[in-house]
Amino acid sequence: MENLPATKDKPLDFIRQIIADDLKTGKHAHPVTRFPPEPNGYLHIGHAKSICLNFGIGEENNSPCHLRFDDTNPTKEEDVYVNSIKEDVAWLGFDWQENLFYASDYFDQLHDYAVELIKMGKAYVCDLSGEQIREYRGTLTEPGRESPCRNRSVEENLDLFARMRNGEFDNGTHVLRAKIDMSSPNIKMRDPVLYRIMKHPHHRTGDTWCIYPMYDFTHCLSDAIEEITHSLCTLEFEDHRPLYDWVLETLQTPCHPRQIEFARLNLTYTVMSKRKLLKLVEGNHVEGWDDPRMLTISGLRRRGYTPASIRQFCDTIGIGKRESWIDMGVLENAIREDLNDKAPRTMAILDPLKVIIDNYPDDLVEEVEAKNHPQNPDMGTRTLPFSREIYIERSDFMEDPPRKFFRLGPGREVRLRYGYYITFASMVKDERTGEILELHCTYDPESKGGSSPDGRKVKGTIHWVSAKHALTCQVRLYDRLFLVENPESDKEKEFLEHINPESIITLENCKAEPALANLALGSCVQFERQGYFCVDTKDSQPGQPVFNRTVTLRNSWSKMQM
Repeated sequence: MENLPATKDKPLDFIRQIIADDLKTGKHAHPVTRFPPEPNGYLHIGHAKSICLNFGIGEENNSPCHLRFDDTNPTKEEDVYVNSIKEDVAWLGFDWQENLFYASDYFDQLHDYAVELIKMGKAYVCDLSGEQIREYRGTLTEPGRESPCRNRSVEENLDLFARMRNGEFDNGTHVLRAKIDMSSPNIKMRDPVLYRIMKHPHHRTGDTWCIYPMYDFTHCLSDAIEEITHSLCTLEFEDHRPLYDWVLETLQTPCHPRQIEFARLNLTYTVMSKRKLLKLVEGNHVEGWDDPRMLTISGLRRRGYTPASIRQFCDTIGIGKRESWIDMGVLENAIREDLNDKAPRTMAILDPLKVIIDNYPDDLVEEVEAKNHPQNPDMGTRTLPFSREIYIERSDFMEDPPRKFFRLGPGREVRLRYGYYITFASMVKDERTGEILELHCTYDPESKGGSSPDGRKVKGTIHWVSAKHALTCQVRLYDRLFLVENPESDKEKEFLEHINPESIITLENCKAEPALANLALGSCVQFERQGYFCVDTKDSQPGQPVFNRTVTLRNSWSKMQM
């Protein structure tokens, strides 16, 4: 496993400070946290923040963190999502060990708790429709109205709930509600629904159940059953905390975890809603949950992001109490910094222009030595074939260059990286279109390795590959999926209307060092002067890699938008 950033020496965030105080006072011998995803979609970068927080606290305290699937809605949950979530958490470098749980593990206990609430007169079966329940609930400024079913006897409620359990009623006809306070200023406390009828097979329990508990009822009791000490969730659940506490206090559970809310991750140029991510997938606006433009963890992995970069990003943005926006550039800088140290340097030509070196022998092939990393000698060197015909980037030649253009042009001499000095001689154009088809140059045989014995210097150095030996490959230039910082904030346009039409550009005839044909799937390299790229894990074939651009060498997005 790769080295991951340490956090022990950093100042404590407010959650870690609460935990430290609880340990100091002896309230808890050690913290027990949990990460409780719903298996109804793939995890995204926002989930990574929660994963790093919950599992990070476990690592720092040598204590358990549970992975628990909140699988209480069988109409939206699938095993494929369960497996993808496990893969993502493990890929980030975290181990739940034996602490893998499902809310469905507790269906019998949750049902028994619901029966207990009914016997206590704290829950009742309601046959209002969903629309009527919302109508009766009231508003932020008006109290709710009591359901006509609210004062049913305990015996009648027990009978109706048993009949719900036995499948006698249709979906949507009856629910079990808590009996709390219809005039509460917190709408969540106005007799919330605890159970609903859903006649749909469950991915783990099959047709055993036809009633399923709601999230707010399930979550707090699952935490209590697992003896979680600190239940960490994002700020949108702050209004749910009174209900969390009410359920546990009313049932007098032996364990009463403390719910603490923190600010969710808001990242520019993307969307974080699972519903909207699903809309991107189902509408074929992207090529699946693992499309490298998606900020899902699987999409980031396929694009070449590393676990260390994501964990470092989460460490950098920290944990706060107030909502804020993080610029996408912070995430991009995290992967740049990580790959800058780790990624070997290579050469690839994305827009090839052939150069023929007229005074170089036709049949000669030399090997030149190149550094794998200019700042890290331990990464060693490699040899590159050099021949009479090479490819350079088309943008490295200008027919009428401005004064400060230090690459190839009429009257210009440049250095080929690790190769020779070459001087422009002539060009061949397409007579019809005027496109430059090839360049002719001469070389200085005494300048091998990039220096000249007469001491003359050139200002420009360009990369190249030998035409005879080049690997022809496909390169995909991925960019931000949306053109605006917050595609969800536009009240006049749907977020899909802000998709960046150039979020992917596919180049089919790129030329690269021949050794890149043997890179392992997922390997990351730097194409010198181009950016960081990885071998696509899905579409690459043996000897025929497809390269995805992970990130550019520097943040050019702000300049592009000016």
